[in-house]
Amino acid sequence: MNIPFFSFDKMQLNCKDEIKEEVGKVIDSNWYVLGKRLFEFEKVFAKYSQTTYALGVGNGMDALLLSLLALGIGKGDEVIVPAHTFIATFMAVTQTGAIPVPVDVASETANINPNLIEKSISKNTKAIIPVHLYGASCNMEEILTVAKKYNLKVIEDNAQAVGGTFKGKKTGSFGDVNATSFYPIKNLGALGDAGGITTNNLDIYQKIQKIRNYGSSEKYVHDRVGVNSRMDEIQAAVLSVKLKYLDEWNRDREKIAEIYWENLNLIGDLKLFASNKYQFSVNHIFAIRSKKRDELQTFLQKNGIETLIHYPIPPHLQKAYFELGYKKGNFPIAEEIAKTVLSLPIYPGLKSSEQDYIIKTIRNFFEKS
Repeated sequence: MNIPFFSFDKMQLNCKDEIKEEVGKVIDSNWYVLGKRLFEFEKVFAKYSQTTYALGVGNGMDALLLSLLALGIGKGDEVIVPAHTFIATFMAVTQTGAIPVPVDVASETANINPNLIEKSISKNTKAIIPVHLYGASCNMEEILTVAKKYNLKVIEDNAQAVGGTFKGKKTGSFGDVNATSFYPIKNLGALGDAGGITTNNLDIYQKIQKIRNYGSSEKYVHDRVGVNSRMDEIQAAVLSVKLKYLDEWNRDREKIAEIYWENLNLIGDLKLFASNKYQFSVNHIFAIRSKKRDELQTFLQKNGIETLIHYPIPPHLQKAYFELGYKKGNFPIAEEIAKTVLSLPIYPGLKSSEQDYIIKTIRNFFEKS
């Protein structure tokens, strides 16, 4: 077999004709930026996210950046971030002039460890960015408790978890403001780059409306310095169609994840990331860990199975963040995950025969090694 890491096939079959029809309507409208389709999508996405407001922006990193700017985060401020995350979480912070302060993650979940946050808070700390990594929610109850104690803002990085929940409440609805990505291979993906922001705060909503549009709410009148980060009408139309199918696709991923769990837990030295009874994970990524990760990945590739590593180098050890002064050993759990983690194929439409083959091949590897 040849099994890709990701395939769009089933999702395209679900809604390809609808998307073509809606994109055609956008083309015929002759209005492509900040128009009817975007505003319609923002309304339905806010409702889906259990928030009052939503905004479409250029991409997921911009969603984080604009959220930070709307909160007034800037030079000299510190923002708590997880040590294990995609580097965009760090970069959004540094683009404001603020300083990302990494906190190690929990070994069982790969999400930020709430028990370690408090000791990293200083007089300059202004916010916490919990990242719902791999599609599983952070413990928002504990994070919000710390944030309230120290009067910190919370910005959820919901890029991998749209549709997920914690104690029955949607991820992306807990924070003062929350950011997500609609990159094409996300559970809810556009046909290009796009991002979203959700909030229940009218003031934050109105600030981001201006920031994303050159700091303007009226043409040629600019109340503040802004950027150009606006979701276009075509992406809004695409996402409006796909949103109708998202829960179904997330349930497909859940079934695939359950089969992996049933068949891979306790195989060889494999470790699987645990969920908890309080959350519904959308399983954007199904990650396993093994000290033989590199050999396992090579073995799977030779047998036609594509895998990826999310993420091989923690942000604090990247050359881009050398000036932060961190070194190996500062965040041992994040660093151990980076050395051992491997992401398996998981997507709507992965056939049971393909998943059986993946599981069988992994078993064969550990029997031979």
